[in-house]
Amino acid sequence: MTFHPTEIIVHHSLTQDSGTVSWGAIRKYHMETMGWSDIGYHAGIELVSSGGEDNFEVLLGRRWDIPGAHTVGYNNTSLGLCFVGNFDVVEPPEEALLLGKKVIELWMKLFGIFSSNIHPHSAFSDKSCPGLLFNFGEFIGDY
Repeated sequence: MTFHPTEIIVHHSLTQDSGTVSWGAIRKYHMETMGWSDIGYHAGIELVSSGGEDNFEVLLGRRWDIPGAHTVGYNNTSLGLCFVGNFDVVEPPEEALLLGKKVIELWMKLFGIFSSNIHPHSAFSDKSCPGLLFNFGEFIGDY
């Protein structure tokens, strides 16, 4: 099967971003508990403490040329971007959002994805994802 993503779906991990890299823990959960071949998302944004500094970083998930495992019914047509944090209880940091926009802009350019095809996970599930305090309309308003 050839994977040609036409959509981007935005998620949150529903976990606290502790400043330590929990991306590996998410990958382990997806693989060992869920039984998937890899982490479900194609990329993640997480606060990383390293060298005495705290910076938001883009972390690689699944390869961009294979379907993800992040949104039932849409994995064969979409790329999944996950912001590490629980945005039902705190607002996402501006720095994380700016970095996430860079990833989305790159994917739009590489895959010819239209801004109308960027969605919150909640559009396809009964979850609040990417969070009740994640202002999705404002986030994609610049496209």
